[in-house]
Amino acid sequence: MNPIVKSISQEYLRADLPEFKAGDRVTVFYKIKEGNKERIQQFQGDVIQRRNSGIDETFTVRKISNGVGVERIFPANSPYIDKVEVNRRGKVRRARIFYLRKTIGKKSRIKEKRS
Repeated sequence: MNPIVKSISQEYLRADLPEFKAGDRVTVFYKIKEGNKERIQQFQGDVIQRRNSGIDETFTVRKISNGVGVERIFPANSPYIDKVEVNRRGKVRRARIFYLRKTIGKKSRIKEKRS
């Protein structure tokens, strides 16, 4: 990467996000603007992937809402993310766990990592 572009993008990288990876259960506190009001919405689910690095980094969180799978992609360096809490660490053997999309019920559980 061009050193000039790299130095400019360093300003926008966030250092306050915790360490998490695919398989972890997280709660994302996301700021939503409605008119002139602003509120924080929580989105809790399992991280199914993290991709890219630097300023382009994103992560996908999946949850089941009323029996329907809902996935949301968050830019990791977005100013609209208030904070990210890691609720539990998951034990998975791959970086992208798209196989969760096909599972139903107990099969979609992720084992908790022992510490």
